[in-house]
Amino acid sequence: MPHQNKRRGNFVPAYIFSFMIYGAVTPYLPLLVRDLGYSPFFVGVMLAVFEAAGMAGPFVLGYFADKWGTYRFFITATFILSVAAIFPLALFARPVISVIAVTVFAFAFRSTTPLLDAVTTIAIGKTGNYGKIRATGSISYIVLVMVLQFTTIARPVNAVNIAFWIALTSIVSIVPALLLPRTVDQGEGRRYPKSPVKKSARIWTMPFLFGFLLIFLCRLGLSPVYSFFSLYLTEALRWNAVGALNALAAASEVPFMFISARLIRRFGPLPLLAVSAAAIALRMVLYVFPFKGAIIAGQCLHSLCFGIFHPSAVMFIIGSVPPEKRALGMSLYLSLGTGLPALLGNLLGGFILETSGYTALFVSFTVPSLAALVIFAIMHKNK
Repeated sequence: MPHQNKRRGNFVPAYIFSFMIYGAVTPYLPLLVRDLGYSPFFVGVMLAVFEAAGMAGPFVLGYFADKWGTYRFFITATFILSVAAIFPLALFARPVISVIAVTVFAFAFRSTTPLLDAVTTIAIGKTGNYGKIRATGSISYIVLVMVLQFTTIARPVNAVNIAFWIALTSIVSIVPALLLPRTVDQGEGRRYPKSPVKKSARIWTMPFLFGFLLIFLCRLGLSPVYSFFSLYLTEALRWNAVGALNALAAASEVPFMFISARLIRRFGPLPLLAVSAAAIALRMVLYVFPFKGAIIAGQCLHSLCFGIFHPSAVMFIIGSVPPEKRALGMSLYLSLGTGLPALLGNLLGGFILETSGYTALFVSFTVPSLAALVIFAIMHKNK
């Protein structure tokens, strides 16, 4: 429908620019913290603090965005707070300052996506193709990480340069955020109505809890990828390809993002989450082998580990949450469904890495995704 395409066009620039920030943060934040001189275990602690603060931010900002019915102000605020926090993090290698700075940064940075996803999914409705819109963010992520891989200007090899790129991408993201609609519409352009109170009760059903557990376990299994993969490349393999391999992973997810809506309609979100769980377990096994071919194959599995996982998880959540609670629902997903397992994974992963090395790290993190497959099999049997 033309009206829906117009609404979609309003959100695409915000995804394009905001996901450039991910290109500077996801591959390089562990390297930024490591460059401050901290041990692998304390790097894990810092990343766990990052995830903990990132869990709180979406709930706090999402609550007020839902209450006031406006998202643009809060999305813009996340970019401003990110810029204010990132340079103290990079410039002062003192544990207390580092913890405070990473807390403020995570509070803001981790809030952007749930707020943007909330306003987008409300506007396009359940029949809209969220995956296609989200794929534009993946493409911009690829562009940025490839720029950082080959740039000769402020190369992201130290904390200050990494902070520069995070700040720059945050600043330029303010402009498309200001172009977002002041209020959000649903369906054919009507301001979303308040749903009956009883509708929210269906969130807390056993199918929802089991589905949420699948999401939790999948994200826990992926923890080494997001937190320690860059260190694995640079420290264990001595392979200067952080940007290129992250771009490869993101590129592999894009086609699946585009077709995710069709797959979800055909199979449903829960079976696709099970497929993602199997791919995550295989990916961890491939990383055990320190060969470039195995590492490349593992990165290509991001197509299933995230390209299918994320749209399936989002559609599962929005199918269980009424529109006026959409930011809260997305915060629930991104905080407890992905943030909490990432926090636990960072703490556990940092300990395993420091005591037993990378092989033990990757082998250990096959367990959560295998557990997810067992849970799905039980759910399917008792259906």
